Amino acid sequence: MLVVAAVCPSPPLLVPEVATGAAPELDAARAACADAVGLLAASRPDRLYVVGPAEEGGVYPAGAVGSFAGFGVDLSVQLGEGPRPTDRPLPTPLPTPLAVAAWLLARAAWADAPIEGRAVDAAATPDVCAGLGRELAGSAERVALLVMGDGSACRTVKAPGYLDERAAGFDAEAARALGTADTTALLALDAGLAAELKAAGRAPWQVLAGAAEGAGLDGRLLFEDAPYGVGYFVAAWS
Repeated sequence: MLVVAAVCPSPPLLVPEVATGAAPELDAARAACADAVGLLAASRPDRLYVVGPAEEGGVYPAGAVGSFAGFGVDLSVQLGEGPRPTDRPLPTPLPTPLAVAAWLLARAAWADAPIEGRAVDAAATPDVCAGLGRELAGSAERVALLVMGDGSACRTVKAPGYLDERAAGFDAEAARALGTADTTALLALDAGLAAELKAAGRAPWQVLAGAAEGAGLDGRLLFEDAPYGVGYFVAAWS
């Protein structure tokens, strides 16, 4: 059963070494992420799943490694503190959203429960996402989720997706749903519109919605902004 969840944005700029001189611009987001991740540990879960978007789905065991070399930084991260698995080949490197999550967990010195990464196909339907969430929630008595993903990338003319007048409304509804743990509203987010707005968080948020069905969790929105024309949200559900 899902007992706690943290929702964080997934830009590599959250990592100060990647952001370099622009690092202070996301200090408030980092602080909110730290608070949300701290709530996960405080709940003493039996298992933590890290969920983030990718071009295709995949499972990443504890010990999987990610790198920020593609952003010009010689920095690697490991998912969890346990030993890397030796009984099977390591998966491909962590997708960037999961690498950012691994950095957040390392910053919080996470060592409380078994951990596994789940990459979600960004094109997965709401039903598929919700089904995965139910599967994860049913895997242990006390399950925690760290859910990575961004809102629209079309809030300004300098945004990655340029300006789209629909972006502000989409992000406002996503922020409201994340801040109130409204699973129905999250599942109602339109996958087609999300793709047009480059909202990479849509699929992971709908995994969270499926996991939280019937769990009776309350939500709090800890951070909301769009500093680079991309919607960034931090929320905590407990």
